[in-house]
Amino acid sequence: MSLDNCRIAAVQMVSSADIHYNMATAERLMVKAAQQGAKLIVLPENFAVLDGGPQARFAEREGDLQAPLQGMLSRVARLQGVWIVAGTLPMITRPQQPGAVVTELTDGRVRPASLVFNADGVIVARYDKMHLFDVQVSDKQARYAESDSFEAGDSPVLVDTIAGRLGLSICYDIRFPELYRHYFANRVDLVTVPSAFTRVTGEAHWEVLLRARAIENQCYIIGAGQGGVHNERRETFGHSMIIDPWGRVLDVLERGEGIVIADMDNDALAAIRQRMPVFEHRRLATAIE
Repeated sequence: MSLDNCRIAAVQMVSSADIHYNMATAERLMVKAAQQGAKLIVLPENFAVLDGGPQARFAEREGDLQAPLQGMLSRVARLQGVWIVAGTLPMITRPQQPGAVVTELTDGRVRPASLVFNADGVIVARYDKMHLFDVQVSDKQARYAESDSFEAGDSPVLVDTIAGRLGLSICYDIRFPELYRHYFANRVDLVTVPSAFTRVTGEAHWEVLLRARAIENQCYIIGAGQGGVHNERRETFGHSMIIDPWGRVLDVLERGEGIVIADMDNDALAAIRQRMPVFEHRRLATAIE
């Protein structure tokens, strides 16, 4: 893949229960980012539908480019010549394993999957959210139980992209540093974090967690969030941002729909790792590899 500096972008949305409106918004904002020179674009969690009832009715089979969501994403990637990290999509099939029979969920739940499309519109990676948000929050919704609607993934995923080696994660994963240490051990250049953080938890923890993951793992972090009021009970924090390996916020969008965009600096990344060789200084390396 290219070793040149790469312009990267995150899309922020305020997705609703209207999948067609959400898809049109996602496409419009991705095209806007591409027109500004972005070569890798990250969508937020649940970009296609948020609070639309049972996710299974929107679910697709992995690799079905005739399906509405995957078809749109493949087309935009191909026509705009960009890589897309597609937030999360509801998948009715579990990840395809070489030589194995594809299995389908039958209990009404789906897999929350982050698909990566290359600039030819081909799916080159899939990560299923490993940590599900089953918590109590002091907001109007109060109870969040993702495991009622989703089946968790069980493995980290890395993929080489135009922007460098990428580690995939989703929202609540950010609270589990062992996942990011695994990516650090595998020398990632950037990690994506599509999210739908609540306003309450986001105000308290979103930026500090993202910056910590960037600093301790010496990589770029792209946090693509939902950012606004979705219904009478659900409000998300927004503040989509791109953070460099020194922990600096390069661009941020507090609320509403839009994009954040920044250029990776591979020379600066290499210099940080050389001056502060954290990778070589690890004492518990085998614990996270």
